[in-house]
Amino acid sequence: MLSSEVVLSGRYRLDERVATGGMGDVWRASDLILGRQVAVKVLLPALVSDPDFIARFRAEARIMAALRHPGIVQVFDCGADDLPDGGRADYLVMEFVAGEPLSKRIEAAGRLDVAETMSIVAQAAAALNAAHRGGIVHRDVKPSNLLVQEDGTVVLVDFGVARSTDITSITSTNAVPGTALYMAPEQAAGRPVSGATDIYALGAVTYCCLTGSPPFTGDNPLQVAVRHLDDEPPELSHDIPEAVRALVSRALAKDPLERFTSGAAMAEAARTAVTGGEPPTAMAGPVALRDAGPGTRTDVPAGAAVADGRQRRRGPLVGAAAAMLVALVGLGAALAATRGVGEDPAVNLPATSPTTAPSGPVDLPAANEQITSVEPGRPDRPNVPGNSPSASVSATPSVQPSQTVNSPTPTAGVTTAPPTSAAPTTGAPPTTSAPPDPPATSSPPLDPEVPAGG
Repeated sequence: MLSSEVVLSGRYRLDERVATGGMGDVWRASDLILGRQVAVKVLLPALVSDPDFIARFRAEARIMAALRHPGIVQVFDCGADDLPDGGRADYLVMEFVAGEPLSKRIEAAGRLDVAETMSIVAQAAAALNAAHRGGIVHRDVKPSNLLVQEDGTVVLVDFGVARSTDITSITSTNAVPGTALYMAPEQAAGRPVSGATDIYALGAVTYCCLTGSPPFTGDNPLQVAVRHLDDEPPELSHDIPEAVRALVSRALAKDPLERFTSGAAMAEAARTAVTGGEPPTAMAGPVALRDAGPGTRTDVPAGAAVADGRQRRRGPLVGAAAAMLVALVGLGAALAATRGVGEDPAVNLPATSPTTAPSGPVDLPAANEQITSVEPGRPDRPNVPGNSPSASVSATPSVQPSQTVNSPTPTAGVTTAPPTSAAPTTGAPPTTSAPPDPPATSSPPLDPEVPAGG
């Protein structure tokens, strides 16, 4: 068992456990060779027992290490070491980022003002754009995975192992709980994901910032996932500028093709929403950052994976919904055994093979945003029991699980620590009900999980 003062590979001394998640523990550590503070994520033994998983995990760490963007945690190293008790530690080394999780910021304030929200969204969307250009889909964008530093800089963390896992059954012994509160419809339906999946999740985060509550809640994760498939979110207050409400509606479109065509387009829309400028023209086509090695990058345009729209939301879900209902009881026990304290409502979802974008991607400039170097250290279904605004149930949910292509798919785990540590695409907006009363501070849990490993 790991404890402080353990030195991994003769180099990384574990100083303090700063977070625990479903994928492992995150430690503030010291790099004894370079004399700097780092974050080390140590994977759970159940994950490291799969050699194929470890091979993908390391390949994806190499891809993540090739990314350079001020809004993305940098990956420094990965490795494995034998422990004194006879066990083994497989780990990922990242920069240590001191910042406050957005989830805590929302909980403290009740809800954020429009200007602060749009600043956060613009930065997060720009970071996602950089990741998508590099062929990486985050898959778990949520408030606890956005750190706000003292100077207002937003850093997106925990890309990691979510994409490295290969979940084929919701009752798999190594199933990974995924976040239902911010899950895109195609992800809930078990269909291939794309950059548009992250844009939807960021839209849900934006909604939460402005109202103090996620767009959909329910008695259990399955109900929440189904609502993402079938329901429209409650209308935002008309006190919120129309441009901001339009941004949220577009990002939360059920059809991935009706959302913003890129993170850069969403970032620009967030900036113009508070300056009164015209919304940007949608970008089209895949873009790529650069190869991180032969045969290791998959270009991920925002709307690439799903081209059939909401008409097919229900198709593949009948049998999956039945299987999921049967597995709910066992799922609760599995989650209790693997989740960290206070994690989001989650649902295990089957992985699907992502759709690879056309070859020969063209580099396009991101609107008012560039990728720069940074210095280290900074749905026909049976009814679902329970009270839910949704009338029907289904979903072959899928969240943090990985997807695989012919070559390793990108995403290595990233994370960081709370600030208390010593160190560290387009369519018409949906309409629904009348504006709700301003949410109370006792609204449903936003995302109480610590900003740590997946």
